[in-house]
Parts: sequence; structure tokens; C-alpha cells
Amino acid sequence: MKVVTFGEIMLRLEPEGYFRFIQADRYNASYGGGEANVAVSLANFGLDSKFVSKLPRHEIGQAAVNSLRKFGVDTSDIVRGGERVGIYYLEKGASQRPSKVIYDRAGSSISQAVREDFDWDRILEGADWFHFTGITPALSDNVAAICLEAVKKAREKGITVSCDLNYRNKLWSVQKAGQVMGELCKYVDVCIANEEDAQDVFGIRAADTDAKSGQVNREGYKDVAKGLADQFGFRKVAITLRTSLSANDNGWAALLYDGQEYYFSKNYAMHIVDRVGGGDSFGAGLIYACLRGMEPEGLIEFAVAASCLKHSIEGDFNLVTVDEVLKLAGGDASGRVQR
Repeated sequence: MKVVTFGEIMLRLEPEGYFRFIQADRYNASYGGGEANVAVSLANFGLDSKFVSKLPRHEIGQAAVNSLRKFGVDTSDIVRGGERVGIYYLEKGASQRPSKVIYDRAGSSISQAVREDFDWDRILEGADWFHFTGITPALSDNVAAICLEAVKKAREKGITVSCDLNYRNKLWSVQKAGQVMGELCKYVDVCIANEEDAQDVFGIRAADTDAKSGQVNREGYKDVAKGLADQFGFRKVAITLRTSLSANDNGWAALLYDGQEYYFSKNYAMHIVDRVGGGDSFGAGLIYACLRGMEPEGLIEFAVAASCLKHSIEGDFNLVTVDEVLKLAGGDASGRVQR
């Protein structure tokens, strides 16, 4: 099984531990980004996983490529050119103090990419699945056009397309997101969203829910999932459901709608080590489970369990195995030492 993902990989800089930006005199460096995170997860699950992007030819660009290669991700279609790797700064939250992200990604190589950089007919040859997020078309009008070309080519080839809506208000407006994503979603088969994405991008809201206060009405998301499926013809809609008790402690579950039935996963009480990449690990789990032909109940349980484990791992990448996910999904959530 071959999966192709398209997006931006960034340099991640963060103070040590729970230091605030204004306290820090040194930063830890790693790499990550929505579709890159998905590609790494799928490679760790044993799938043929390819990440497509554009990065500079210099050493920082090469370090970003190497961060993917060491996990077995195919980087052969990463275009080299442009001047810079995008950066994001992460300040980890604790207790009632939320985490903060500051972007420094304007003018990154991928945001300056042009349609001629990518031969989608060749890149998608032999692929079973194509994945992107709403972050990628938000980078520039050029990249939005590249995304549209990719999903059209995937549809032409009969490749399943998934999209995580992933709205980022620091990258574009609600109006622009709705317009661009509305066109892209015509070619999407599997839609992934969190509690707020559907409302932010398409104005579809769950009743009796206030995600910011941590109040999530699970039943209300049935209407959200059906509304998305009815509007765009998605074959599947998956929505993650996060109950925020604090920056460190969250409830975590998800809903799957397959056009006929609704399936809720079990709920996990998580103590968080690092929540960045949580949605990406869910998307990767969903893609893997779909490609392996799991039944709907097993599919949503696998995706949620994969993401739950990611919250315990430092960095963007979800460094877990299929067996570890299956064990948690099967009910072994004790965290006892494995001997």
C-alpha cells in the first residue's frame, strides 16, 4: 500500500521543558508539519509512505529531509529550491496556561512553489491514497492551485483522497478558507476535522458545544458529520472530540460517519507530554485502518488509540508501532511496564 502526502515540513524550535519564550536562553530543534507527521506515522506502521514538498538546497533543508528519511519515508519527490525552511516556535503550556505557537514561515520554499515544480501524473503513479491538510493551501494562492491539481489528478487515477481541514487563523481568513477548501473538498473522499474546523471553515456547528471551555456535546457532532458528508459527498467523515480539562489533561475520543451509521470510540483520559501532531497521528491511524480494511468500529478505535499514544511522545512525529496501537485499542490502557 502506497500513500502520498503533500505539505510543508518546518523547523520546530522550543524552550526546554516548560520554560516560557521570555525565559529561554536555548532552544531544542526538531522537524515536523502536518502531512510530514502523517507520512512518518504511516512509515512506522509499515506502509510505503511518500512526502512531497519543496525545500532549500542548503544544510537546513537537507536536515529536514534527513529527519524523514531516517524513519523510512520516501523523499525522492521533494523539490529542492527556494531560500528558507519555515520555522515554528512552540511554548509548552501547563495546567491552565495554554501552549503557544509562533510562526515564522513567510517566504518558505514551499510557499513559493509553482505548478511546474510537481509532475503529479508521475508522483501519484502506483499510489493508493493521497493526503493533504487545510494548512497547505493556506500557504499561498500558488500552493492552493497545486493542491487542486493534485486532487484532480488523484481523482482521475482512482486514488482515495483524504483531507484534514486543519483551519489556522494565523494563515488565512475564514472567508478565504471556506472558498478555497470548498473547491478542494469536491475531490475529497475522507474528511478529517476537529471540534471547531467544520464551524470555522464551512459554518457547520455542533449544538450545545463550546470547545474553548471544554464542553463538547458528542451527539451534536452527528449533525456536523452528516452536514459535511451531504455537502461534499464524502464517503467518510471523522471528527476528533477533545475535552480540555487543562493544558496537561484532556479527554480524547472521536466520531466516524460512513454515510449510514455513526460510530463513537471509547474515551481516553490523557496526561499530555506533547499534543502537537495529535490530529496528524489520528489521520494517519485512520488512513492505515482504512487501507487495511478494518471494520468501522475497529477503524475509529485504531485511529483514536494511535493519537492517544502520540500525546505521550515528545516532538511532532508519532513513533509507535501497529502492535502498540492495537494493544491500547484492545483495552490495555494500564501503562504498566512491559517486561
